Amino acid sequence: MDITLFHASLLIGTGFLAGIINTLAGGGSNLTLPALMVMGMPAEVANATNRLGVVLQAITAVFGFKRHGKLELSDTGPIMVPTIVGGLAGAVAAAYAPSEWIKPLLLGTMLLMAFIILVKPAVVAPEPGTLARKVAETPSSWWGLGLAGFYGGFVQAGVGFVLLAALAGTLRYDLVRANALKMLCTLMFTVVALGLFIYEGLVLWVPGLILAAGTIVGTHLAVKFAIKATAKTLKWFLFLMTLCGCIAAMLN
Repeated sequence: MDITLFHASLLIGTGFLAGIINTLAGGGSNLTLPALMVMGMPAEVANATNRLGVVLQAITAVFGFKRHGKLELSDTGPIMVPTIVGGLAGAVAAAYAPSEWIKPLLLGTMLLMAFIILVKPAVVAPEPGTLARKVAETPSSWWGLGLAGFYGGFVQAGVGFVLLAALAGTLRYDLVRANALKMLCTLMFTVVALGLFIYEGLVLWVPGLILAAGTIVGTHLAVKFAIKATAKTLKWFLFLMTLCGCIAAMLN
């Protein structure tokens, strides 16, 4: 595929914004997927190619949060297992399911998340310092993390919202720590999904890497902002991004 200067600029710009949005909330793929499809990619190829940027942005975020001491590693094993299993199942579904299923699933997820934040924000935004629960102590978290993994493996767009609901809603991590773990979960199941898409020959490397360059820069800046921002600021950013995700899902 030929990459013009316009396409490269579009990918870097949308990647930069997506890196910020995905690190602090979720839904950045609502920008990057249309940008890839503008280049003439079929939906399934854009969906697969987009995962390359997601993996590299997640690596950047994980190391950034870890460097600032905000990445909780004590319970990562039990958190990772259901998300990776769900991610693999979702990737298999995405590789073979009709692409028209993606929009209803995305829109439904965004609307549900917006409703939860509006009606009961404490579910997804516990106060800083809230004592987190272990997965073993919270059986419902297995279902939440598994569904989040499946959703991320299937569509990716908006998976950050689903992961935050599982990590903050069931395990009670505050938004900064939940965002850090969210990026680690995203990295794990997206690597699984990306491997399957590469095997199926659906990934276009050049546009994917150009997009990834923008996401890395945006993610680096977003981690610094997340560390310094107040819980109230992060909550409102999350709410606004959820509304934007709803609008994007309806328009695309």
